[in-house]
Amino acid sequence: MDKPAITRRRLLRYGAAAVPLVASGPLLSGVARAASPAPALRMPAETDPHTRTFMAWPEPTSAWGAQLPAVQRDIANLAKEISRWEPVVMVINPESVAAATPLCDTSAIPSSRGITFLPISNDDLWIRDFGPTFLVGPGAIAGLDTNFNGWGKTGTPYEQAFANDAKAAAALLAQYRIDRVQAPFTGEGGSLETDGQGTLLATVSSLVNPNRNPGLSQSDVEQRLKSSLGVEKVIWLAGLAGQDITDSHIDCVARFSAPGRVILDKPGPGSTGMWVTVYNQAKQVLQTATDAKGRPLTIIELPGPDHNKISGTGSAFLASYTNHYTANGAVLMPQFGDAAADEAARAILAAEYPGRVVVPVTINAIAAGGGGIHCATQSQPVVPVAV
Repeated sequence: MDKPAITRRRLLRYGAAAVPLVASGPLLSGVARAASPAPALRMPAETDPHTRTFMAWPEPTSAWGAQLPAVQRDIANLAKEISRWEPVVMVINPESVAAATPLCDTSAIPSSRGITFLPISNDDLWIRDFGPTFLVGPGAIAGLDTNFNGWGKTGTPYEQAFANDAKAAAALLAQYRIDRVQAPFTGEGGSLETDGQGTLLATVSSLVNPNRNPGLSQSDVEQRLKSSLGVEKVIWLAGLAGQDITDSHIDCVARFSAPGRVILDKPGPGSTGMWVTVYNQAKQVLQTATDAKGRPLTIIELPGPDHNKISGTGSAFLASYTNHYTANGAVLMPQFGDAAADEAARAILAAEYPGRVVVPVTINAIAAGGGGIHCATQSQPVVPVAV
């Protein structure tokens, strides 16, 4: 059933493993529907098993300027590390494939599951935000298109091209013949964090914001999140609007390592006071919150590096270990060059993710653009077996 799609778009392959074009589960239309997904569909925890990881190639049309080659090297290195654990599919403009191919060569990695190029026009690398957020149920999978609008930054100093990114989720889902669900809200994948058991973490600043959801109250947004993602409870953290391009996404503030356990980002030395305020407010809320099952939360603080001990920083630099990614059997974490902080973060993550190998990856070029490993990745979950 996948051959027509391969013929139509000429899926390009580079690496050790062939990646099937059709997702696990039933063959679906790839056509958007405005209704909410079936109640059985839910956003799974990132720690659930994956079929593959999606990434996106940073393009010359992006805002990277002279830093683009360094950013492309960071993305290629990250993709190769992830490919040791699961297949990687790289969304890429067709004209960029030739230049990206040698950088993404996995032939020297015997354990690689391969990096596959998927020719879809895109503007930048932040696929967590513009790609689909996957929903699963017994024997079924769908992709939630969260109506990416460039983080609502049109007409602001943060504005950058996003016309191609806004269409990429639909194109990707059509390629894999996965049903596309149109979200009844505007947001990004980085603004959504779930334990997979009915609890969602989110920031008010990034979702209850007129630059995404004008005219909607916090209660309105919450109900739309619940109906779209199959969650029962939303724990709202304040975040901070207007001080970074994402308006303080949750994936740089707090993450579930397991149900009932939340990793809390603690700004390191040299951080500006406003992010310390975000941390303090988040901690206060999480200390008294309960999840959808009524369980209190255990908070694990994850201190950031010393800004004075890392190179290549600027006002947008994301010095956050919390922005890590869990792949099959591994945790991909950033390392910034503050050796003591890097090792402390590795140890904390190793304890929080037993049974997974923690893999430090240098991403300073990416981090200088205000994002991290989690921002540059999106997982496609394995479809649960129908009972």
